[in-house]
Amino acid sequence: MALRGLGQVLVDMKFISDEQLGQLREQKQRKPGTLLGQIAIEMGLINDDQLAQALGKQLGMDTVVLATYPFDAKVISLMTEDMAQNYKVIPLSLDSATNELTIAMSQPQNLYVCDELRNFLGYTIIPMVATDAEVNKYLEKYYTAGTESVEKLLEELESDDSLNDLAKQADIDNNAIDLTGLEAMADAAPVRKLLNMVILMAIRDRASDIHLEPFENEFKIRIRADGQLYELVPPPKHLAFAITTRVKVMANLDIAERRLPQDGRIELSVGGHPVDLRVSVLPTLFGESVVMRVLDRSVVMLDLDKIGMDQEILGNFRTVMRRPNGIVLVTGPTGSGKTTTLYAALSEMNTIEEKLITTEDPVEYDIDGIVQIPIDSSIGNTFAQCLRSILRQDPDRILVGEIRDLETAEIAIQAALTGHMVFSTLHTNDAPSTITRLRDMGIQPFLITATLEAVLAQRLVRRICTECKEETMPNTGLLADMDMTPDDVMGKKFYRGRGCPVCNNTGLKGRTGLHELLILNDRLRDLINSGCSTEKLRDAALQGGLTPLRKSGMRKVFSGETTLEEVVRETVAE
Repeated sequence: MALRGLGQVLVDMKFISDEQLGQLREQKQRKPGTLLGQIAIEMGLINDDQLAQALGKQLGMDTVVLATYPFDAKVISLMTEDMAQNYKVIPLSLDSATNELTIAMSQPQNLYVCDELRNFLGYTIIPMVATDAEVNKYLEKYYTAGTESVEKLLEELESDDSLNDLAKQADIDNNAIDLTGLEAMADAAPVRKLLNMVILMAIRDRASDIHLEPFENEFKIRIRADGQLYELVPPPKHLAFAITTRVKVMANLDIAERRLPQDGRIELSVGGHPVDLRVSVLPTLFGESVVMRVLDRSVVMLDLDKIGMDQEILGNFRTVMRRPNGIVLVTGPTGSGKTTTLYAALSEMNTIEEKLITTEDPVEYDIDGIVQIPIDSSIGNTFAQCLRSILRQDPDRILVGEIRDLETAEIAIQAALTGHMVFSTLHTNDAPSTITRLRDMGIQPFLITATLEAVLAQRLVRRICTECKEETMPNTGLLADMDMTPDDVMGKKFYRGRGCPVCNNTGLKGRTGLHELLILNDRLRDLINSGCSTEKLRDAALQGGLTPLRKSGMRKVFSGETTLEEVVRETVAE
């Protein structure tokens, strides 16, 4: 049955008149995106209490007055500060018999909140409606900044005797594992809270990976954000087993199997948008190492205008990618944003007139309108095998996740020769050395020159934090590394981040790309056919107008986007 509109509920409850409802709707049209209840309060038609009652009536929920509610500290502690503040909810009571957690919320229309909290906490969520002012008041009272931290949770973990006993027993008796004890350990509230806090912290900081690493005398938790690893306060070593088991439970992996690698995934929804965690569990000398790859679609900018490409390079790349056939390669080390660049290019070409097919290992972000095929080598579904079948699907443009071997390269070339545009990635240091790599794989030079249209090499450097950006003097040692003298940079400005809470005192926040685009011309094709060296190819490319990665980096240094240290770290001298 369809829900009655909130405006009609307010009329039925005699909080407003039909005439006032008309005024409300007019105002709503002028303020798209603003909630009707909020507009009614702003217009002075209703108060907070009346809005809470109307929302409860509309959604069939009970209302609660928090000022008269007997709060339980143990129930309050079931939720971390990050979680309570993020979802704007207050835990009220827990029924252990039915596993039901009752919460107060002021925006019950956000139905996803209950599902997300159920996934994080493991309880059935019973929502009640409270006023916005009261929810904010009690959030401030019970979840003020700093009251909940990783350190505080670790104290809880260490002081939980039953959890410690289970963990120590599991360490002693590795061969005869009590599954009931394992599940109880993984389900312990402090373990759940710690892991939830780490995952939410990683998503908030736009991290790409979460590492849980056992060593002989410690258990490390590290988060990779903006390409750098940061260590959190380590939990007690003997609780490593409890934490890794909790991850395996969330990822539906075999918790009794501790000798073999396992792969799984955890599907979460945070703030209304989906987040995928790809989980890899690897047995090591001192326990299981877990890495969770965070795939948050809301973070990735699938827009060529927003990946940091210089306007001149961007214009040339757009021209090349719209050619009717050929091969375009994007190269760089792991984690340099190659796949994101290709996704952005495909998103731009994703029109009714174009048939786009991708084959990836794995499919990281699904895009409407593009046929995406996951690779599974275990059943023989390799890049080469997939690519053969794709050619029978009448594609216009094809993305091959990576050219790993000669077979895949040869089929990609065949696709280009038969009138398709093929995009792919390769691991090389720069654009000119890609030609040499293709030759080393066994591809004939005449096939390279017949099909290869362009090579885009890229790196990612961290941006200077805009909140604490300040002018600085260039480091003479770094200038020497760049083959530059103080005279060469006379009149140029250099910047750095001083460090602030926004950037975790690193002075750097977010990343941008450095790019060099090699477009093949007749001169380069003649050199490739003659079998010349990479150095000669690079010289010819530079004479033809190639902007090297390091030069692209210096442009970003002088524009105040990044630092000299970042460019030196990510690029090599030509």
